Amino acid sequence: MKQKVIVYRKVPNDIIENLTSQFEVVYFERLHDGNYQEFLKELQTADGLLGASMKMNQELLEMAPNLKIISNISVGYDNLDMNELRRRGIKATNTPGVLVDTTADTIFGLLLATARRIPELDHYVKNGEWSGTIGESLFGVDVHHKTLGIIGMGSIGRAIAKRGHFGFDMNILYHNRSRKEEIENEFSAEYCELADLLKNSDYVCLMTPYTPETDKMIGERELRLMKRSAIFINGSRGKNVDEQALIKALKEQWILAAGLDVYEQEPIAKENHLLALPNVVTLPHIGSATKETRDKMARLAADNLIAGLTGNVPPNLIK
Repeated sequence: MKQKVIVYRKVPNDIIENLTSQFEVVYFERLHDGNYQEFLKELQTADGLLGASMKMNQELLEMAPNLKIISNISVGYDNLDMNELRRRGIKATNTPGVLVDTTADTIFGLLLATARRIPELDHYVKNGEWSGTIGESLFGVDVHHKTLGIIGMGSIGRAIAKRGHFGFDMNILYHNRSRKEEIENEFSAEYCELADLLKNSDYVCLMTPYTPETDKMIGERELRLMKRSAIFINGSRGKNVDEQALIKALKEQWILAAGLDVYEQEPIAKENHLLALPNVVTLPHIGSATKETRDKMARLAADNLIAGLTGNVPPNLIK
């Protein structure tokens, strides 16, 4: 009897065909209220899961006694209860590497858009308000030759540093759990304690994974350390920031502006005060969202799944 795989995210057809040649495949392009009960029924006999974002907690795992592997189509895996998975002997994998450049493009684009107020000025033109030379009240700030502080110097942080250093002649500061001499040598980067980075950066870019240790690591104290002219960019996870403190900082102008791709609650609530602030640029968590990259992520996730169900070590096993 073939092992059963549930795919609960839209992936290219050839991936489904490949999986179907080896396993029994149950395919949901997306989960919603209309098919969630069917998903739960299939989960009871599933050997593998392929998808993203679903909170795989103890309650769901109790319903999946045959489960051997969860293959996340994501580099982050804070949706997985790793302690519970380890206790049950269930493998988990993710998709690092293939999304690095695409995500770095997004985050650096968000930095540029926030600094030069591009979304705001786009609306200004389209609303017919442009009637002559604009005044200083609509000016942005320079990016080139400024200081970029990166919190979390993983592969995406490194790619952002590369763009800043070589593309915009920026001075690079970084804070990480450990120093990385290769980063310092390649980008003339300087390792800093978090407080020093916050005090000295014109742009603060948060790129850490979400863990209990990083929960609300940027709060009122950290925001007050930043320059009043500083711009904060969050491309990590929303829960790494105390969102109410950030709203207060932006309203009271402790900092100049913020560019956000992630939020405490996603999708963001319509009544969230961030959406009413003119000095905030908001994106709908699109870090890796290009067709090319999402296809690469799905293929890597499928390779991880196949390896895990055929007695091999998955290429991207989460330890």
